[in-house]
Formats: sequence, structure tokens, C-alpha cells
Amino acid sequence: MSSPALPPALDHLVTRPFSFYPPIINIEHNEWLYVRANWSEILVHNCKSKLELWIPRRHIGAVSKVDDPVLIVGLQKELEYKGGTVWPTLRKVIEMPAASGASLAAPPATDIPRAPSIGGMRVESTTDIRLFKLIGGVVALAIVLCLLALNFVRVGELRQHIRYTTRDQSYLELSGRDDYFKIVQKLGKPSQERWQTETGAIQYQALSYPERGYTVILMGSDRKSAVYIGTLDNAWTPVHSVDIRSGGTTFAMLRGLKKF
Repeated sequence: MSSPALPPALDHLVTRPFSFYPPIINIEHNEWLYVRANWSEILVHNCKSKLELWIPRRHIGAVSKVDDPVLIVGLQKELEYKGGTVWPTLRKVIEMPAASGASLAAPPATDIPRAPSIGGMRVESTTDIRLFKLIGGVVALAIVLCLLALNFVRVGELRQHIRYTTRDQSYLELSGRDDYFKIVQKLGKPSQERWQTETGAIQYQALSYPERGYTVILMGSDRKSAVYIGTLDNAWTPVHSVDIRSGGTTFAMLRGLKKF
């Protein structure tokens, strides 16, 4: 018969190494793998010594949400290994002999400082404190990076919204088959017309419509064959492009076009 499945909180221990906190006394290497479980215990395997131990489920505590630098499985009690099994640690208290003539009455109770705890697990050594500080630092860094990424996306969306806002969007009626005469027929005569250069392998023509807030760009191997490739706003930023035969659009071409 197969053993019962792990509780939901421990499902991810099946294939991932982890460390117990606090470490089990008398076992030097604190790195383990989950093997199997029954209704009352889980069987774990030590990655270095190959030792296998049954840990009562009642001693298993919280599991850390991050695994950098290591996944932590908390123990409800400090355990020690002896006689081939684990037992709760019993701290021996050594009583000092009372001085002669001293009162036998118990001293007044005082507040005993307790070790700090994180996620219900007590931190009792400098090394463990540093470990949890490191884990907390990693979590904080991840949160900051997420916030920065979210802010970057929002700024990009805002810029895109502003970029594509013009006084009108009549240029959306234009296509890559429109030449100068068709553009004038659809948008009217431009306030200004200019060519990038007198000669060249590629000719660019700009038709300015300042009252509309944009400039229409044509391109061709010569001035007679120039056709529409896109529209730029007053900041010379592309607000409309057309598809090209090789795939993609003319957006990158417009973005790299210097103002003329």
C-alpha cells in the first residue's frame, strides 16, 4: 500500500533539498531530502551522510516561502539524534549551591529575555540570525524589483498614450499604396512639402499638417514612385506605420528617420 500524501504545505519537498531549523543536534550536515510519509511521520534522507530518519509530523512546523540561499523547514521543538532516532532536547539545569545563611526562598521572578522568532521559529545563534536577515533581504529586493518593473510598464503605457494622441487621426485612412495625389485627396493640401535630399538611392518626402499635429512621410526609389510609409507627430515620433512585404511594419524605419 502506498504511503499517504504529504500535507499541502509540504508538497514541494518531494524533489527539493531543505534544511531543518533549528538543526537536529548530533547531526553535522543539515541538508535533507523527503523520501516518503505515513499518517504520523515523514521519512527524510541526509544528503551527505545518507542517514534516513523518521520525524514525527507533530514536530514539523512552518516552511519558508523563499529558498534562497536554502529552503527552511521549521521544527516545533529542538530535536537531537540518539539511539538511531530523534528525541526532543531536554536542557539540564544545574543548580548552584546556596551560600551559608542565605535564604531558601525562591528569588523573585524576573522577565527572561527570549530569543527573537521569525515565522514562529526561534532564532538562537548569530549564524541563524544572519541567515534570516539574508532571506529577508532577498524578499525585500524582489519586492523592490517588482515595483520598479510595474512602474516602468505604467510609464511606458502613459508615454504610448501621449505619443499616439494627435489633433485628429485622419492618417489612419492612409495605406502603403497611397501616393502624393491620393494623400492630398484624403487629407487636403499640406501646409509644407519638402524632400530629404535632392539625390540619393532612397527619396523621402514630408507633407506637414501643423494644424492637425502631424507630418505624413512618403518614400520611394525616386520622387515619382514615392508612397506613404507612415505618420510622425510634432515631436517627430511615429504614430502610424504600414505593413511591409518582408514582414513587420515601417515603424522602425520611421523611428530611425532624422528630422528634415
